[in-house]
Amino acid sequence: METNFQQKDNIIRSKSFDFSVRIVNLYKILYDERNEKTVSKQLIRCATSVGANIEEAIAAFSKKEFIFKLQISYKEAFESRYWLKLLFKTEYINQAEYESLLADIEEIIKIMTAILKSSKENQ
Repeated sequence: METNFQQKDNIIRSKSFDFSVRIVNLYKILYDERNEKTVSKQLIRCATSVGANIEEAIAAFSKKEFIFKLQISYKEAFESRYWLKLLFKTEYINQAEYESLLADIEEIIKIMTAILKSSKENQ
């Protein structure tokens, strides 16, 4: 039986996946249309890793493993935020794109912060 975190409709799972889809689509634009090949590769690696590590956390065999995987995802989210800021400051993405993606990653970070806090308290 799945725990609340493992349910298919859980918020962090869906938000991190949707964020990854947005990043893949942004990567295509940055790479093909805006001729930005270096930073966009860094962004796609860490941003899609957020959701991938959440999926690994869901499949964890222990609370300790769950927390460990979620902490990796948390750090990848912070790195994603850094690359988004750099792309904005170097004018590869516009303010609307930046603010929208930033809002998404900030929400993901906030949710993961709450999950990590409660998971550590219940460990």
